[in-house]
Amino acid sequence: MEITRRRFLQASAATGLLVAGTTGFPALKALAQGENTSASVEGKWLSTVCQGCTTWCAMQAYVVEGRVTKVRGNPNSKASHGKVCPRAHLAIQQMYDPDRVKVPMKRTNPKKGRNEDPKFVPITWEEAIDTITDKMMELRNNNEPEKYVLMRGRYSGMADILYDATTKIFGSPNNISHSAICAEAEKFGPYYTEAYWDYRDYDLAETQYVLLWGADPVASNRQVPHAINMWGKVLDQATVVAIDPRLSASAAKAQEWMPVIPGEDGALAVAIAHVILSEGLWNKEFVGDFKDGANLFKKGEPVSEDMFEEKLTFGIVKWWNLELKDRTPEWAAERAGVPAEQIIRVARGFAKAAPRAISWLSPGASMQVRGAYTAMATHALNALVGSVENIGGTLRGSSVPTGKVPSYAAYQDDLSKKGTKLKKIDQRGTKEFPALKSGKTGGGVVTNRVADGMLDKNPYEIKMALAYWCNFPFSCSGAQRWEKALEQLPFLVHITTNPSEMAQYADIVLPAAFHAFEKWAFTKSKANKIAFASIQQRVVEPIWDVRIDETEITWMIAESLAKKGFPNLLDYFMNEVKDPESGKSPTTPMEFNMALLKQLTQNVWDPSKEKKGDTLNGWQDFVDKGVWNSVEPDYFKNWDKFGTETKKFEFYSETLKKALNGHAEKNKTNIDDVLQVTKYQARGELAFVPHYEEPFRWGEESEYPFIFFEHRSRLNREARSANTLWYQEFKDVDPGDEAWDDVAKINPVDGDKLGIKTGDKIRITSPTGSITCSAKLWEGVRPGTVGKCFGQGHWAYGKIAALDYGKRTPRGGNNNEILPADYERLSGSTARHGGVTRIKIEKV
Repeated sequence: MEITRRRFLQASAATGLLVAGTTGFPALKALAQGENTSASVEGKWLSTVCQGCTTWCAMQAYVVEGRVTKVRGNPNSKASHGKVCPRAHLAIQQMYDPDRVKVPMKRTNPKKGRNEDPKFVPITWEEAIDTITDKMMELRNNNEPEKYVLMRGRYSGMADILYDATTKIFGSPNNISHSAICAEAEKFGPYYTEAYWDYRDYDLAETQYVLLWGADPVASNRQVPHAINMWGKVLDQATVVAIDPRLSASAAKAQEWMPVIPGEDGALAVAIAHVILSEGLWNKEFVGDFKDGANLFKKGEPVSEDMFEEKLTFGIVKWWNLELKDRTPEWAAERAGVPAEQIIRVARGFAKAAPRAISWLSPGASMQVRGAYTAMATHALNALVGSVENIGGTLRGSSVPTGKVPSYAAYQDDLSKKGTKLKKIDQRGTKEFPALKSGKTGGGVVTNRVADGMLDKNPYEIKMALAYWCNFPFSCSGAQRWEKALEQLPFLVHITTNPSEMAQYADIVLPAAFHAFEKWAFTKSKANKIAFASIQQRVVEPIWDVRIDETEITWMIAESLAKKGFPNLLDYFMNEVKDPESGKSPTTPMEFNMALLKQLTQNVWDPSKEKKGDTLNGWQDFVDKGVWNSVEPDYFKNWDKFGTETKKFEFYSETLKKALNGHAEKNKTNIDDVLQVTKYQARGELAFVPHYEEPFRWGEESEYPFIFFEHRSRLNREARSANTLWYQEFKDVDPGDEAWDDVAKINPVDGDKLGIKTGDKIRITSPTGSITCSAKLWEGVRPGTVGKCFGQGHWAYGKIAALDYGKRTPRGGNNNEILPADYERLSGSTARHGGVTRIKIEKV
């Protein structure tokens, strides 16, 4: 798509008209009609953080007379090369969105539902907080604080003061993170092979081969500014292979596109491993070799373990015998829909580039019902070629030496201690939901299961919820369940910037400070071999009566609870949080915010604190520069001390065996039974090696002939940018998409058979729901599949996101209304990729 100067100016003019036309808010009119329009007015660049995705790039806002007029990457950021991606620019329209929640509101219509008008009326902050704490005290007085739940979406480095400390001091075990609807299955693979539960970094500057397993680095999937900066160099020096049913932006630039059948990534991964071993192409320095030097890995033939001497890995021969010996390219071609000769060519090229080769795992290949072993298989390819923590390969990255919230154990009373020991509402740790984060049964969250727990009152009823920076009735698959759960929830508080779908079910709505420009906080992340901490600062004074979600509102709640006989939380804040510069305890919400922020980041900005990275000259220097950069990590750092059970990279995972055994024993069963209830096919020893699992799909092919898959937009600020004009006007920057529309991309071959043409209105139906949108015939999706971008389909959020906000008419369809509520249960992740459902299409 070409964005002409004329088209950009038209979009900008439309923005100006929207702002200027907003009644009742003189400050907004001033944005379009400033008193001083002279070109000589100078502004100032102020540092902050984007948070349009999980890269959390350091950026700067240009402020002129109290208004943010443009943004850029922070030139001090080494991780992002001082750049930002397109998402950052949409933040301006988000902050100045006239549809934002401007004051606290309370519901006056007790009946809840999508088609019910909440009949919100404005109230004061005092009344809002008083109402909230009345409900909280009611739970404590009834000895049931566990029936309170905190739901967290996106967050900052300050989050644990609300998410963890406040929830636990109050007495509830139910602090629920959004993480499992984001990417936990992706972390499963690296952890159960090399004991690393986190996102990886990649040495793009040195790599010579990149396998993208559903990843689209120049558009989404984290580290986007870094990838955009490096991709020209990568394409010049390396071979890029995109494994994706859609011709993504990265696939369009790749040397090879493998349009895999959704969910069949695992077949390709084990077939590539088969070629590497059978042709003797593995990295001998990392993996080891046969004792006599002769390659015994022959198709269909088992190998004696005594014949191979491993170096830094464990179980290569077991993996071959249990899984790989029969996984030929010809076998994979039948399942994945990719030619055997292409599989062989890619496997050879990947291995010959070793160790400067990257197998880039993404949610697309792992967030499937049976995706855990695909995550292991795709990541294990890095070990086969010796690229783990190697030059041009995958990296763990450095760490950021920020602090943790102070211990709160001394402020928990007996009721609190009892409540926090109870089972959580998300079912984690039950036989069906192992959620094996970092090797612990129930160690992870099962976010999307909360709706079922609430509906079933299992293990108990939830009577009150406080939710912030999340919109689960829109962002969770099986979204209809969330609507039903919130309909029956007695009391919901939603802290939000916009009147989202979740806000429509709230009893109290609190207006949140917009993170990028109105909030004081910090974030930390990594890219380009650099770990970094960034300051998020209030670069302009808020137009509306907003508060900072994680700190100011939390302090106000603590003050109110203290007045009503529960001082524990306020005592904790006043005793344990002190401004490192003045030594003073906070007395106001903003003092609390700033003291906590300085306390948690002191190791970064205090020059007397030892650290491996930039030396900043105090707090103000951190605020001004906006970012602290670590040193680059050493290569090979964990080669002699992987944190697995064997201390080696595990092709046969003793670490997973121990975790599954622990989970089975806790639930008084065996591993095979656990695998059965978690919908896996493996039994016995196969459960401990990366292996192929047939994709689990909802719907029979005879009734639902097409496989549905979704992808992300390079303009999607995690579904929060749809109420901006620029998002809608420039939506066609995503290959195959259209401006101001929501399209399902159908291969022309399938379109001809259905009698459907581009622009037709269609209904997409799965076994769990239906949505309507427009058809787009496009050669960039493989036949038999339908691809659709996530982000449209809002029936609330604002007058642009919704087609008719007043009538709750969505602009297009929300994918989560046709995606079933299913899970990759071993990690707890939502299963939203891999063609989890089949669909049928009809013209409307």
